[in-house]
Amino acid sequence: MSIFRLGVVLTLVFSTLHARPAVVVTFASVADRVRAQNPDLAAARMRIREAEGRALAAGKLANPELETEFEHNTGFNEGRIEIGVSQKFPITNRLAIERSVSQSEIAAAKAEVEDVARRLSAEAAEALVEVLALREERGLLDEQSRLTRELADTIRDAAERGEGSLLDAGQARVEALQVATEARQLDAREAAALGALKPLLGMRADEALVVSGSLPPATLPAAGADPDRRADYRAAKLETATADQRVALEHAKSREDIEGGIFAAAERTIDEPNGAENEGIIGLRFRFPLPLWTRNEGGIAEAEAARERKRLETVALGRGIELEAASTRDEMREWKQLVDEIATELLPLAEEQASQTEAAWHNGQSDIQTVLRAREQRLKLAAAKLDALKNFHLARVRHQAAVGNL
Repeated sequence: MSIFRLGVVLTLVFSTLHARPAVVVTFASVADRVRAQNPDLAAARMRIREAEGRALAAGKLANPELETEFEHNTGFNEGRIEIGVSQKFPITNRLAIERSVSQSEIAAAKAEVEDVARRLSAEAAEALVEVLALREERGLLDEQSRLTRELADTIRDAAERGEGSLLDAGQARVEALQVATEARQLDAREAAALGALKPLLGMRADEALVVSGSLPPATLPAAGADPDRRADYRAAKLETATADQRVALEHAKSREDIEGGIFAAAERTIDEPNGAENEGIIGLRFRFPLPLWTRNEGGIAEAEAARERKRLETVALGRGIELEAASTRDEMREWKQLVDEIATELLPLAEEQASQTEAAWHNGQSDIQTVLRAREQRLKLAAAKLDALKNFHLARVRHQAAVGNL
């Protein structure tokens, strides 16, 4: 073996050993992949860490203060030094409320992250539907191109035997090439759809993505929606509860903290003719704020308004969830009816018409243009059925996102 061939073989072996395995996704696994690998979701999870960090400082006393004072006369033979420690204490349950607020904020942050996962999963599922629909449409075009090429070959063979027209064979060949060109255009659209899906799955540019499966049959889900299944609704309820706690917190702030402390002092004085005298002092010190000018009226009013706003937003969100679930299910029902109508009524008629047209052409009772139009009509109906099925599943993804099943 030459050195060149050995190098090629080693390069291929090395590339194979270090190649990244392809990522395979299906309808069943796409949401799990998003939750495990999506970088935006990983960033959103830091909100929980932020809330947990705020909770570490919530509900704690203020740090104590060390006080010292020193004074003396100009001759430095008399003086006084004092050292004390003071601490502020709330006279309300403010610290307990702060701890409760921080725990509610952590729970709300977790619900918000879950809502981000829901929305990203829905976006990935819609992109997956698009990819699967494009592949099935490509399959329809490939089948149509194959049948048209076979028809062109049949016409050409007949023309060579003097039983057909080369012009008809050329027309069929042009039709086959046109369908093949449309199929290649779908390849570009599929590449764009895969490019939109890969970031949602947290994939790198050099990783291969394999979309497995096909669009399942159209099946309507059960009616009704429970807003509590939606993470954003749960987050809104938690934020409403937190707003209620904040009202209590602002009321607690209307009474400022009291301050207490202990101090020790030493004093030296000179009393003629008795001479110098030293004296030690130990005492307690208290400070009580007088609520004469303000009782935190502004903070209380603001917190009460915020609580009412959160309550109204939660009610509106719950109604919106129910309406969204109902509207997407109605949309699914319409698309399903169209799929069933095309599959059970229109497509059988188009296939029968295409078969009869081809039989008439073989008997010399029709021309090739009529055959091609019949096939084109059948293809359009199959494509319309596929388009309706795709729109059904897009609506289903939105419905699943609306009811919190993603």
